[in-house]
Amino acid sequence: MTTPRNHRVASVVPESAPAGSFLEGLVAQDFAQLGGALAADACLRALLPSGLREWAGADAIAHRFERWFGDTEDFELVEAAVGEVGSRLHLHWRLRLQAERFGTGWFTIEQQAYADTADGGRITRLDLLCTGYLPEGDHG
Repeated sequence: MTTPRNHRVASVVPESAPAGSFLEGLVAQDFAQLGGALAADACLRALLPSGLREWAGADAIAHRFERWFGDTEDFELVEAAVGEVGSRLHLHWRLRLQAERFGTGWFTIEQQAYADTADGGRITRLDLLCTGYLPEGDHG
């Protein structure tokens, strides 16, 4: 499946590895690159609007991000940041996207994640909090 890309970046993606590689893959909708930033046995625990979900393995996690953020008509990064909280990485991103599966108009989604890395530098664990897809202009 091919995803048309019209990316406009409102802020610079941080260059720190492995978080930078993960975010660069997300912004480019290059889910193989995103998966490459993960250890083979990585775990994702995500608190979504529908509840707590978990995935194991770099391929399964990359596929999950592709389901969330692939197959869009338009996609742009609003902001992204990487920092540290103790020994954990903190990643934050806010995206705007248009996709037929959501209906007409733009949708905003924001995610916060805390990650652990292995000695090899890849992400081994990702704990994520997600707003869900919020229609722009919907303040009710």
